[in-house]
Amino acid sequence: MSALDLTAAVLVLAGSALALTAAIGVLRFPDTLTRMHAATKPQVLGLLLVLAGATIRLSGNVDVGMLMLTAMFTLITAPVVAHRVGQLAYREQKLADALTVDEMRNDDSEGAKP
Repeated sequence: MSALDLTAAVLVLAGSALALTAAIGVLRFPDTLTRMHAATKPQVLGLLLVLAGATIRLSGNVDVGMLMLTAMFTLITAPVVAHRVGQLAYREQKLADALTVDEMRNDDSEGAKP
């Protein structure tokens, strides 16, 4: 077993562990905002680690380009999806009371400066 194979295996295992913790977090966390955090942060990093390990293992193959496109697509879409889910959760569940700072409130009397 070469050093590249060992590195690829470590990256795939670390990425799989992060994806597992993300899945457990989605199941265990109580509300939408914490579930959204668990679904985006470790899931994206876990996928990128798995793709990096697969890229090392498949070096010289034509499929490496597809792995890179997958990584870029994930990095572009994950923040957008998390932002939209957060906005919808805010609107649907009336989370203003649970937040310490409500930056989405449309109340001009509280945010207006003299």
